[in-house]
Amino acid sequence: MSSVSLAARRPVLADLVVPRGIAADLALIVAGTALTALLAQVVIPLHPVPITGQTLAVLLVGGTLGSLRGALSMVLYAVVGAVGLPVFSAATSGTGVLFGATGGYIVGFIFAAALTGYLAERRWDRRILGGMAAYLVGSLVPFAIGLPWLAITLGLSLEQTLAAGLYPFVLGGVIKAAIAAGAIRLGWFGLERRRS
Repeated sequence: MSSVSLAARRPVLADLVVPRGIAADLALIVAGTALTALLAQVVIPLHPVPITGQTLAVLLVGGTLGSLRGALSMVLYAVVGAVGLPVFSAATSGTGVLFGATGGYIVGFIFAAALTGYLAERRWDRRILGGMAAYLVGSLVPFAIGLPWLAITLGLSLEQTLAAGLYPFVLGGVIKAAIAAGAIRLGWFGLERRRS
């Protein structure tokens, strides 16, 4: 008889490290939220969108927890930030942040974690190039939601939106995707060595 779990049928890294079960799933979801909150405090202030470590956390959370648990972790992150815990960048919180200029990126984190988790469930993260591709694609998701949100919220033109919300983040996004791909591949390598 198997225990109840939110884990996908296709195992991801967390499933081989932590026993499956609802209590473990909830702990992993909270840990993913905590990691995102922690890396949100790594900030290079830019206006109106700061450079933060959040996207790296989102990639790691999705890649290690899978699509459902990764997405739920980001939902929890958005909710606890909206209700007042200082988990958003630079220890900010509240619905003003969630519905403000950068809120679209936070909403995008949910879908980015789901996508990277989905790709991890299909073993993209087992090889460095597959992981890099998965995390680059995952890095684009917050921009797909965040850029239109930014433009509408601040009334920016297309060029202003790209200058404020995309161009400063391209190099960092590639670096974060490479870090995530390397870290998760290293995790798989460690598990493979331990098994042999």
